[in-house]
Amino acid sequence: MTTAQLVLLVLVAGGGLWVLHTLGRWLTQLLEALAAIAVVFVTAWLLMKGAWKLGRWIVRHWRTSVGTALVVAWCYFLGWPSLLITAAVLGLGLLGWRWWDHDSFEPLAGRHLRAWWLRWAIYARKMPRWLRACGLTVVERDPGVHVQVNPFRRSAVQPKATGRADQVPRVVGVRSGGSWDEVRVRLVPGQTPEDFDLAARSLAVARGVSRCQVRELGPNLVSIDYQRHDRLASVVDCQPLCALWGVLGEHIDFRRVWSGRTEYGTDWFQAIEGSHTLVAGSTGAGKNSFTWSPIISMAPAIRDGLVRVSAIDPKGMELAYGRRVFHRYASTSKDALALLDDLIDGMTERKERFSTHKRVVPISREFPLELIEFDEIGALVRYVGDRKTREAIVERVALLTTQGRALGYSVRGYVQEPTKDTVPVRELFPRRICLRVASKSHVSMVLGEHAYDRGAWANRIGEHEPGVGYLFGEGIREPIRVRSAWVPDHVIKDLERFVTTPLIVPAIPAQGGPFSVPVPALQPTGGPA
Repeated sequence: MTTAQLVLLVLVAGGGLWVLHTLGRWLTQLLEALAAIAVVFVTAWLLMKGAWKLGRWIVRHWRTSVGTALVVAWCYFLGWPSLLITAAVLGLGLLGWRWWDHDSFEPLAGRHLRAWWLRWAIYARKMPRWLRACGLTVVERDPGVHVQVNPFRRSAVQPKATGRADQVPRVVGVRSGGSWDEVRVRLVPGQTPEDFDLAARSLAVARGVSRCQVRELGPNLVSIDYQRHDRLASVVDCQPLCALWGVLGEHIDFRRVWSGRTEYGTDWFQAIEGSHTLVAGSTGAGKNSFTWSPIISMAPAIRDGLVRVSAIDPKGMELAYGRRVFHRYASTSKDALALLDDLIDGMTERKERFSTHKRVVPISREFPLELIEFDEIGALVRYVGDRKTREAIVERVALLTTQGRALGYSVRGYVQEPTKDTVPVRELFPRRICLRVASKSHVSMVLGEHAYDRGAWANRIGEHEPGVGYLFGEGIREPIRVRSAWVPDHVIKDLERFVTTPLIVPAIPAQGGPFSVPVPALQPTGGPA
């Protein structure tokens, strides 16, 4: 290589190095600029995300946020000693209010304070552990695959977990009443409210209570209700007849007849008109109270001829004690068939009278509400009498329950053994009430297939709780525990005198009367409360 070529090669190499150096410097400046821009955008995104989460948390837990802000502001401006003194004074004031007037304290302050304490001290802290123990979590076993773990489903296949990552339903709110806590829980994808129905018994044991009710509030929201105190532990008294003496029969709402109390401490009203009811329970479970309690509440309407009660009493004892209350009465299979035939004839007459004019027969003295009390319905349709008579009785009852609703006929049947063979027309009663039964399977026979899973634990009702049962049917998704009002024997005799003594208007006796109490002035009230 010559000297000229060597010089040329050095110049070319130097130029290339200078070009590479210049490109490298430009690339470095570009990357630094891009990095700075990325840092700015990432920081801004993180700040926006943090602000969004913080704002959502503040809005979601606005009570806690406002309380914390007030405490911080108080300590900053007035100091913490004044805060402690004020808190002590408020606490003593609330305790004094609770002791002096508990009835006003509970709805205005007590339930809110108790709900706040229970949420943060018990449910928010312990509920995730309870849900895991009851199998109410969704487990991520493989990437992108979520498997529901529920030990209450026998057919569920549970493969061995690898890389366990539970998704736990979140507690979104707590409400606390006098006897119940309502814990609202947001479900995670892969869960259904029916999963919580199956675990109701386990959730009750985890909380340490005897009763737990799961209610569906939305597609992904349920309320797990825990019963702290039993509102049905004591006997419920029936309506006093002396208070009903001045009530007109027209003021009785037959679709809201007072019958007792619910497990939530509220009055229990049941529809007599437009519904048929089947009551099942063992001997001594209190079926008699379910018969007489609504009749007591409708006594003015029975007296004024707006309701006619018919009784079929195979035993000839319980309903016979109030024989004068009933417009028709039968104790044998033949008499029961004749009674049912008379009702069918009346139903046919109403059908011919109103078929082209009315969709529902209006209740009046000419066409009163026909209430049929069929005690021990299984005896006459299964055991007593000849086969043809039993089949005829089943046919009549089926006609009344399928066609009598719009015509002003209501059938209320009572049975001890609720099997399909004993009561072949069981499915024709839209409303069911299950009292104490001996077997868990009887609950499903009376209330439906999933009633026990939803909290209707009728087989766990004690013998010392007559009149307690579970109501289900006609749009009620969760069974309701109720206790019918108890009607003593002397009240039934008073009821006979009540319905057979016409109400004289406007002459009102000043003293005496069939109940030896002053008769109140006639008031246009809305009937029994």
